[in-house]
Amino acid sequence: MNNEISEDRKLYLMKKRRKKRNILLTQIATLVIFIALWEILANVGIIDSFLMSQPSRIVKTVLDMSSNNLLMHLGVTCLETIVGFLLGTIIGTLLACILWWSDFVSKVAEPFLVVLNSLPKVALGPVIIVWVGAGTSAIITMALAISLIVTVLEMLNGFLHTDSNRIKMANTFGASKWQIFTKVVFPSNISTLISALKVNIGLSLVGVISGEFLVSKAGLGYLIVYGGQVFKLDLVMTSVIILGLVAAAMYQGVVLLEKLILRFVMHKTN
Repeated sequence: MNNEISEDRKLYLMKKRRKKRNILLTQIATLVIFIALWEILANVGIIDSFLMSQPSRIVKTVLDMSSNNLLMHLGVTCLETIVGFLLGTIIGTLLACILWWSDFVSKVAEPFLVVLNSLPKVALGPVIIVWVGAGTSAIITMALAISLIVTVLEMLNGFLHTDSNRIKMANTFGASKWQIFTKVVFPSNISTLISALKVNIGLSLVGVISGEFLVSKAGLGYLIVYGGQVFKLDLVMTSVIILGLVAAAMYQGVVLLEKLILRFVMHKTN
C-alpha cells in the first residue's frame, strides 16, 4: 500500500513538473514570436520604426546606453523603489496594527483612509516637492504615498477577518490582547503580508517613475521623459522595456522572499 501511494505521488510530481515546464516554454515561445513579428513588420514598413522602434534598434540603444551611465540610471531607480517599498510596507503594517488595536481609532480613520486611497497621488506631486524638496526624497515620498494606504487597508482587513474561533479560544485560556495579536492574529495573516508585498513592489515602482517624471536628474523615468522631449523614441521604448524587466526581477525577488518566509514559519511551527 505504501509503495502504491509513493508511485502515485511520483506520478503527481512528474505531471506537475511537466505542466510547469510547458507553461514556461509557451511563455518563451510567445515572447520570441512577438519579438520576431515586431522586427519583421518594422522591416517591411507595416510598423513605423520611428514611432514604435524595433528590436534591433532597441538592442543597439541598449549597447549605446551601456557605455553611457545605464547602470547608474538603473541603480537609482532600483534604490528608490526598494527604499519606498520597505518604508511603505513597514509603516503601513505598523499603522494597521495600531488600527486593529484600537477600534475607536480605526472607526475614526476609516473614511480618511478611503479618501486618501482614492486620491490620485500624482496630483500631490507638486505639493510633495514643496514639502520635502526636489530630489530623491520627493521621489521616495511619492512611492511611499502610493503604497502606504494600500498596505494599511489590506493588512487591517486581514487582521479584522482573522478566524474568530481561534481568538475566542485564546480568550478562553486567558490570553492578553498582545498575546492574541502576536500568537493568533499576526501569524494568521502571513499570507496577507506576502500578498501586500507583491502588490507593494509594483506600486512602489509606479510611484518612483511618477516622481522621476516630475523631478529627477537620473533614473529610468528621467530617461523616458528625456527621450520623449528630444524625440529619441528608441530611448523611450528601450527604457520602458528595461523598466518591465526590472519590475519582473523585483517581483521574483518578492516570490523568493515569500518562500523563505513560509519555510521559516513551517520550521517554527514544527
